[in-house]
Amino acid sequence: MAQLALSQRNSRRAATDVWIWLLNGATLVGVLVSLWLALWWTPKEAVEGDVFRIFYVHVPLAWNMYVAFFVVFAASVLYLWRREQVWDRIARVSAEVGLLFTTLVLITGSIWGRPVWGVWWTWDARLTTTLVLWFMYLAYLLLRSYSSEGGQAPRYAAVLGIVAFVDVPIVQFSVTWWRTLHPQSDILAPGHLAGSMLAGMFVSLVSFSLLGLALFVQRYRIESMRDEARTLRQRLDEAEG
Repeated sequence: MAQLALSQRNSRRAATDVWIWLLNGATLVGVLVSLWLALWWTPKEAVEGDVFRIFYVHVPLAWNMYVAFFVVFAASVLYLWRREQVWDRIARVSAEVGLLFTTLVLITGSIWGRPVWGVWWTWDARLTTTLVLWFMYLAYLLLRSYSSEGGQAPRYAAVLGIVAFVDVPIVQFSVTWWRTLHPQSDILAPGHLAGSMLAGMFVSLVSFSLLGLALFVQRYRIESMRDEARTLRQRLDEAEG
């Protein structure tokens, strides 16, 4: 019976590995295509010229940042409600992915801002609120890293994950609520981009969304195996005790 269960588990893992390879392959192709479109296929922007091409990377990164932190928020709420480890794991992994994308958003934004604004960094409303967001989710991950896995650590992290999400709409609407150098968020509205630019942005959004999903899946598998190993170790300790 145990051998049958082990065989079924190995079969499921093999099938999962196939899907992960397909996802990784689609992600690699998509990102390469989107970069080719951004660098060579789309036309220059009328005012900023070639500098504008970083837009096709910066905006998809910001989109994935929002999605990742929404997942943290939703999973944290579900963890506090259900107290199931799977939701804590989802929130933890998504926070890591979101922090990575936030870091890349800040870096690409600074690279874009240098030739346009003349400085690498300015305490603009959008930049400042995004930096605050970065620090809040860094604190979330530090809380998880320096706390014991048992006890109250997941609950405290879930509360912080919910509170930190409050800054996400502030980041999004900061360009509307305050005077800012940052372009308005309606840049993707109809009429703002030429047809080829809009197509390039659509491909980039899809490709970088696949990248975010691939990163999440890989980290989730690692954390799942780590949690399984921790559970087995606890059972062995209890049995020996």
